[in-house]
Amino acid sequence: MDEADWVLFNTFYKLEEKIVDWMAKLWKVATVGPTLPSMYLDKRIEDDKDYGIKLFKPKTSDCLNWLNDKPIGSVVYVSFGSVAKLSQEQTEELALALKGINCYFLWVVRDSLETKLPNKFIEETSNKGLIVSWCPQLAVLAHESIGCFVTHCGFNYVLEALSLGVPMVAMPQWIDQPTNAKFVEDVWGIGIRVLPDEKDLVERQVLQKAIKEIMEGEKGKVIKKNAMKWKELAKEAIDEGGSFDNNINEFVAVLFRSS
Repeated sequence: MDEADWVLFNTFYKLEEKIVDWMAKLWKVATVGPTLPSMYLDKRIEDDKDYGIKLFKPKTSDCLNWLNDKPIGSVVYVSFGSVAKLSQEQTEELALALKGINCYFLWVVRDSLETKLPNKFIEETSNKGLIVSWCPQLAVLAHESIGCFVTHCGFNYVLEALSLGVPMVAMPQWIDQPTNAKFVEDVWGIGIRVLPDEKDLVERQVLQKAIKEIMEGEKGKVIKKNAMKWKELAKEAIDEGGSFDNNINEFVAVLFRSS
């Protein structure tokens, strides 16, 4: 991000703060969240394990059985969600980046996009990688073998990774994702944003450098420490007596008084 982009970002960020302050004068405003199932944070609701909605059928047993055999923090998890579509060139660059790193990887590639993978890529990387069409993301991010998350920075994905203490390699595609990636790297300090070249392509060397830095580098140690800090803050917020808990209770109390 160059100086002009940085100035623009700060301008919008300050404007957003003013809008929130203005709204707070008109209405009672309170924050809630993170809105993850209870079993991944405070664990106060035993049957609250997922969102109850699945766009695709996850390969749950394949993913978790594979992860169970991997050392702590040794796996790079890669997913770009249900909508984002990487180009043929970008898919190949990402594939070659994963092939060239000394890490295990779990990559979600939707069925409709599998043809974009390099020829024989799955066979040639079978000793270090697992390709699945969909996965139980919360269970994967919470697994101790996960070392970092390569993501498009959709808001839900960022919130889940932040709440579960997983460092991110941010590779935003569109809409709110560049802003989310900015927060991941420069505000929360829980990841590294990779930048595209003049052809709008994030090259394999750039991806490899970011992944290696998080998995093995000195900067990665700081990022992991920050990620764990945010994980604890997320748990505190949703736990009994936390900001989420208190604000929801206050909201419900107001509803009952108004009825």
